[in-house]
Amino acid sequence: MFWQGERVRLRAVEPEDAGFFFALQDDTERGRLLDFLPPPSSKAALESWAREQAQKGLENDAFQWVIEAAGETVGSIVTHTVNPRHGTFSYGLDIARAHQRKGYAKEAVTLILRYYFGDLRYQKVFAGVQENNAGSIALHRSLGFQLEGTQRRMVYQEGRYLDLLLFGLTADEFGP
Repeated sequence: MFWQGERVRLRAVEPEDAGFFFALQDDTERGRLLDFLPPPSSKAALESWAREQAQKGLENDAFQWVIEAAGETVGSIVTHTVNPRHGTFSYGLDIARAHQRKGYAKEAVTLILRYYFGDLRYQKVFAGVQENNAGSIALHRSLGFQLEGTQRRMVYQEGRYLDLLLFGLTADEFGP
């Protein structure tokens, strides 16, 4: 099965996933490692969003997947900033804290890269990672991403500015 790795499976968002996303917002420490910590959403708003996502297909080569491990939802990955003309894309990854450091993120990203590089013929992926997100920095380095630059003081969080590290990987550099 293409969307299945050794430990994770990627699938579309379903309406019943609203509860998972609702629970994620309570972990603000995890949220601070993402690009923006939004205010809490109501369960009704997340249910509406999940219903919308469940109806979406691949739009301009962008999509949101749910990451499952052993039948349990552990996170999500969304592709964005997709440019078919240049063959480039980016993604955002979010793993619930209880499921971090188990290899789920690496396997999910590998499945996405295999799809975009192998099936959709994209030639480069890039990812922005906040300087305080050691786990994401280690993940991207382990996947072979190269640090291509630093955008200084790009993220404001908890009263201070953080750098945004820009990582890139080409299809030729992708191993699996």
